[in-house]
Amino acid sequence: MFSRTIFLVLFFFLLSSITFTPANAIRSFPERVGISFLQRFSEAPEYTNGYSCRVLGVRNFPEACDPSLVHVAMTIDSEYLRGTIAAVHSVLKHASCPENTFFHFIASDSSPVSSQDLTRVVHSTFPSLRFRVYQFKESIVSHLISSSIRQALDNPLNYARSYLADLLDACVERVIYLDSDVIVVDDVEKLWRIKLSGSRVIGAPEYCHANFTKYFSDGFWGDSEMSKVFQGKSACYFNTGVMVMDLVRWREGDYTRKIESWMEIQKEKRIYELGSLPPFLLVFGGDVEAIHHRWNQHGLGGDNVVNSCRSLHPGPVSLLHWSGKGKPWSRLDLGKPCLVDFLWAPYDLYIHHHHHHHHHEQL
Repeated sequence: MFSRTIFLVLFFFLLSSITFTPANAIRSFPERVGISFLQRFSEAPEYTNGYSCRVLGVRNFPEACDPSLVHVAMTIDSEYLRGTIAAVHSVLKHASCPENTFFHFIASDSSPVSSQDLTRVVHSTFPSLRFRVYQFKESIVSHLISSSIRQALDNPLNYARSYLADLLDACVERVIYLDSDVIVVDDVEKLWRIKLSGSRVIGAPEYCHANFTKYFSDGFWGDSEMSKVFQGKSACYFNTGVMVMDLVRWREGDYTRKIESWMEIQKEKRIYELGSLPPFLLVFGGDVEAIHHRWNQHGLGGDNVVNSCRSLHPGPVSLLHWSGKGKPWSRLDLGKPCLVDFLWAPYDLYIHHHHHHHHHEQL
C-alpha cells in the first residue's frame, strides 16, 4: 500500500529518470496493430511464491479449477494492451503468492488482433503466468448497447464483465474483475479473501456521498414502476472497474439476464447516459458488499468528458484506477503527465522504439 510520503519520493525520483516520447512518435491506440507492436513489451521479472503459499497440483484438477487459485478477470485488446500488461505486472509484483494467481483475459471476436496473438504476447511478457484468453462474441450484446456520454464506453468489450459467469469454466466459483487502467499496490489475496455476506453476489467500494439520482433520467425517477427497483434500499454509487464476484450466486440468479433486461428498457426509453455502469446499479444497487475505498482510488483519469488531473483521495491506497478520459500511458507519451501517472510508470513494460532494449525474436 502507498502512503503520501512514498508517493512524493517516488514522484521526484521518476521525474528525474523518465524520458518522454514526442506526441507523434508512439500511437498508443493504433487502428491496426501489427506484430511489431505486440513485440514491444519487455519480459517481466520472475515473481515466485513465498514459503507459506499453498502448493498447486497436489490433486489433478483441470487447469483453472484448483481451489488454491486466486482468479482475476480482465479484458484484453489492442487499445488497452499496454494498460492490461501494467496491471498484471502490478498484481504479480505485490502478490504474496503470485504463482497461485490465474488470469482470465476476455478478448473480442472482432479484434484486429487475434486471440492467439494476444496469448503469445502475454506469454512472452509473463512466461510463467497461469492464464487463458477467452473469445467474447460481440454479437451477444452489441444489439443491446445504446450510445453513451463517451464513445469509448460503447465498446461491446466493456460489457463482457456481465458475461463472466458464462465465459469462465463452471469450476470457477469466484473472481476478481479488474479494469485495464488500474495498478494494484497491495496483496491481491487480501481482496480475494473478502467475504460476501448473506446472499450478496458482488462486492465493491461504495460511494454513498455521490448524488445517486444523477445516474438516471428524470423520466426514470418519474416512472414509479421503474424507480421502485430502489424502493426500500439504501442504494449507493459503485464503480464496476473493481469487483469481487460470486459466480455461483450469479449463475443461480441469472443476473446476466437481469442486466440485459434493463439494457432492453434503455433502448426503448433512454433512462441513463453512462454505458455499462447503470445496469449494474439497477440490478445490484443497495445490495453490494461494501469494500474499503482503498481498493478503488478511481477517477484518476479525470471525468468522462475532460482529461483532467486528479489527486489521490485521503486515506490508504491498495489500488489506483485511471477511470475517466485520461490514461496514464497516453499522458506520459505526450509529455503531459499528471502527478499520479508517475505511480503507474514503474509497472509499464512497453518498450519505446528509440530505446535500445532487446526485442523478443518470436512471440
